[in-house]
Amino acid sequence: MGDVIIDGLTGANRLVILDANGKIPALDGSLVTAIAGANFSTGTIPVARIDTGTAAGKVVKLDGNAKLPAVSGAALTGVAGATKSASDPTLTTNPSGGVGTEWHNTTSGEVYICTDATTNENTWKNVGEHSGDIQPLPGQRGSRGFAIGGHGKDSIDYWAIATLGNASDFGNQIANYSGASGAVTNVTRGIYSGGGATNIIEYITCATPGNATDFGDKTTSTSAPFGVGNGTRGIMAGSQAPSPLVPAIDYVTIASTGNGTDFGDLTVGRGMMGRGEDNTRAVFVGGGYSNNTGINTIDYITMATTGNATDFGDRTVSNGLGGGCGGSGIAMAFGGMTIDTTMDYVVIATLGNATDFGNLSVGARGIDGCSNDTRGMSAGGYNRNTTMDYWNMLTPANAVDFGDLNDGKQYNACMSGVPL
Repeated sequence: MGDVIIDGLTGANRLVILDANGKIPALDGSLVTAIAGANFSTGTIPVARIDTGTAAGKVVKLDGNAKLPAVSGAALTGVAGATKSASDPTLTTNPSGGVGTEWHNTTSGEVYICTDATTNENTWKNVGEHSGDIQPLPGQRGSRGFAIGGHGKDSIDYWAIATLGNASDFGNQIANYSGASGAVTNVTRGIYSGGGATNIIEYITCATPGNATDFGDKTTSTSAPFGVGNGTRGIMAGSQAPSPLVPAIDYVTIASTGNGTDFGDLTVGRGMMGRGEDNTRAVFVGGGYSNNTGINTIDYITMATTGNATDFGDRTVSNGLGGGCGGSGIAMAFGGMTIDTTMDYVVIATLGNATDFGNLSVGARGIDGCSNDTRGMSAGGYNRNTTMDYWNMLTPANAVDFGDLNDGKQYNACMSGVPL
């Protein structure tokens, strides 16, 4: 063996001596082998020495544009992606991602974006065909039906529209007005005219049984206007009395108590008529004069724009003292002064004459109805009082018995409320 120099330095042929801290001094380690990479805790390793790539066990390196190369993201979590389903979302499809959540219908190819994430009242906009949005429905649509007032009655009844059975007591009107009319809701709050030749407007909170509260006054004192709405605006149109009849249409903002404002006029004055609305247009079907002469006139208005009504078409019969409801894009009229069982309907989006739908189980005048959009209903009426009927709004057929009102009514008002 050659000579070894012991002097504490680090040159050739010298022993390495630990420094005062027990550490190896600075040395050239280029010939050192078999050192585990995990033992290196500091320093920078040249990229060229790192095993990069997109295969298993490789380190992924950004490309020249600072972008990830093509790699599978199948195992990624916490990334908001589209929901894939064979059906459309619904009002009660509550997205965990909130507003902006995307939904793909794998059957139809339609794509929806959530623009309003309100529990059980979500709005899903169709961003494909830009039609068929899923959103809360207007005015007369809710899960709970109401029958209000009536001759000699100040009671308010309610029931679940989707479940057959009898109605229950909800509360009472402020006073007995010999009826009620012009009922309309924004699903949460229901408003109606007091009934008789009065200008009083009252309201209830649809989810909470209790007595009615004063809302404000109509522009005129009229009897038996009928109500429609677009979820924001409540509209009361027509009159059964006094004579000559007032064709006035009033409106209010349902969420804000206050007096009515003039909207315009019907093409001819009449009250106690069929009606219905979609998100844009409201239709008034038939109706009667103060001398009980029925007419077959059908009018319509655009609810967001004040102005006079326009002719829509004609009913299959001329009858007054009836009622109606709307849902699934149609407006209906039924019953009448001859204790009629006739049920007519029109498609709201298409001008034209009414078509026969079927017949009520029992004829009645002074009747009204409501809908949860899928199921239509009638309640009360002279000569039947406690009877409630129902039918599928999309399938013309005769009405079927639903149950009985808690308190028999005639010349009452109906509406629906409480989110679906």
